[in-house]
Amino acid sequence: MRGLSGFPITPTDPDGDPVPGAVAPLIRRMADAGLDSAGVLGSTGGYAYLTETQRRDVLTEALDAAGDRIPVIAGIGALRADMAARLARHAADSGAAGLLLAPMSYAPLFEDEVFDLFARVADASDLPICIYNNPSTTHFTFSTALLARLATIPTVTAVKMPLLGDASEVAALRAAMPEGFLIGYSADWGCPAALLAGADTWYSVAGGMWPAQTLELARAAQAGDRARVAELDRRFEPIWDLFRRFGGFRTCHAASGPMGLTPSRPPAPLRPLPDDAMASLLAAIEALQD
Repeated sequence: MRGLSGFPITPTDPDGDPVPGAVAPLIRRMADAGLDSAGVLGSTGGYAYLTETQRRDVLTEALDAAGDRIPVIAGIGALRADMAARLARHAADSGAAGLLLAPMSYAPLFEDEVFDLFARVADASDLPICIYNNPSTTHFTFSTALLARLATIPTVTAVKMPLLGDASEVAALRAAMPEGFLIGYSADWGCPAALLAGADTWYSVAGGMWPAQTLELARAAQAGDRARVAELDRRFEPIWDLFRRFGGFRTCHAASGPMGLTPSRPPAPLRPLPDDAMASLLAAIEALQD
């Protein structure tokens, strides 16, 4: 759970069902590029829209494709704690390297309930667990106090934070957490700045679709090369703009066909990228491939 972790889509058909064999090429592309890990069945992987059986099948396919070339982090968030625990056990038994756990719920959760969820999942396997702090989808925001409390569970070793506020946030969070606890960020357009500020990990939607280009940007940020980061980040700006406007989920599903991957569309009721945005997407893809 260090460095660049790429999060691919789960290509789905018009009925919203995973396309058999379509996740494997995405995993192999990330392994070929040299990413530090692959995050399967995160938000971009559409975990919330899939059945438990479909999620097991997708993870199995991803792990088969990864082999020993790239570690796989499995998203196991679920509305019920028992399902999250079952998915954790399946991930461990199947060879995943770690778990990503978001506190999904229909009823708003209290902090003690979220702690109980993580404790139950930790009892289900010995895999390291990354806390998925994604308030835009779960509508639950982890306080620093809760993060520190969860870090007392031995296998809770990392956090995936939302968009970076400012550079001082990383240092403040690190000061509140145990030594060795890993701090990472998502919301791709803010992640180079997070790495420059000392974050350990970039959990990247772009890394799942443009792994080589994203890795180049991540390595420049890890090296503290601000000039190179600014240069590479400008190439990504058209993609970042689409991510901010439509979300990485819709954008990457729309990009899969034009990029020669398995054509895909997000599951209903989500709509594909609007037709009038496709020209911008094609131009953004071309800019990254130059």
